[in-house]
Amino acid sequence: MAEVFLEKVNKIYDNKVHVIKDVTLDVKDREFLVLVGPSGCGKSTLLRMIAGLEDVTSGKIYIDGRVVNDLPPKDRDIAMVFQNYALYPHMTVYENMAFGLKVRKFPKDEIDRRVREAAQTLGLTEYLDHKPRQLSGGQRQRVALGRAIVRHPKVFLFDEPLSNLDAKLRVHMRTEISKLHHRLQTTMIYVTHDQVEAMTMGDRIAVLRDGIIQQHDTPLKLYNDPENLFVAGFIGSPSMNFIRGTAQENTIKFGEITLNIPGRVPRQDVIIGIRPEHFVIDPEKPHFAAHIEVVEPMGNEIFLYFTLAGEQVVARVPATHNVRVGDRVPFRIVVEQIKLFDPDTEKRIRF
Repeated sequence: MAEVFLEKVNKIYDNKVHVIKDVTLDVKDREFLVLVGPSGCGKSTLLRMIAGLEDVTSGKIYIDGRVVNDLPPKDRDIAMVFQNYALYPHMTVYENMAFGLKVRKFPKDEIDRRVREAAQTLGLTEYLDHKPRQLSGGQRQRVALGRAIVRHPKVFLFDEPLSNLDAKLRVHMRTEISKLHHRLQTTMIYVTHDQVEAMTMGDRIAVLRDGIIQQHDTPLKLYNDPENLFVAGFIGSPSMNFIRGTAQENTIKFGEITLNIPGRVPRQDVIIGIRPEHFVIDPEKPHFAAHIEVVEPMGNEIFLYFTLAGEQVVARVPATHNVRVGDRVPFRIVVEQIKLFDPDTEKRIRF
């Protein structure tokens, strides 16, 4: 398999737009790394640079210890799966999966063995004689995966492969891709704007914003220990709540609320970050009470929306609480889980 290493990689287009800015990233052998960020942040461009579909303005890209900046895509030993499947409509599933191997002049029996092996892995054996138009979206995406698998590449690259599927099928396919990674033990780099996909699939996640990696770490580390305001707000669904306040010594204040925190902070304005699940309904020891403006039932839990210190916030609580719009609900904040950020630099203030 292969390690992928990006060393101070930049991409500047002719119109002087600086899309990728000094990115250094190490993708370990057999790792599933997810590149996540909002639309336009540069994640697909970065993936295309690894694939050789975009030139590198400066910096180096290594695959399996070899600099590949000047290698064409066909010589990089990678396989890419696109958002739009890119299947040949006039070819059968078998022919689509075999096409790349035929172009590379593989022996017929080797092509047949690899195609049937991949079809078995992906549950496509009974569809090998079908044309793409006869398949569902999920089946077409599996064919695109199969076409990549038969190549036995060192690295798989996925560019938002599930974004054209409906919600239920997306959940199913991300499970299938995760199982596929476990089975193949291949290095995979996966681009998505969906942070739920990132959290559930990645061994590690790299969060991009404006062409700069904000933080890369395990999903739980990003969720529980974000480095800055952007990562804190991007990772998690519903998003972290942000409230402006002040800090001094071991207290923080926002609106009418003053809380003691387990640490000391210099006197300064702060942005206070509270995850939705860290608002707890507690009639015995509440920090405040709020009038509920919106109730969203989600099955085993409910999302409660209310105003706190002038900001619209959301709490995630068990569905066993019978809360209705207009109810005044007592909340306790899990103070140990509060995050503080500098309003100017947006960096985390640790205490």
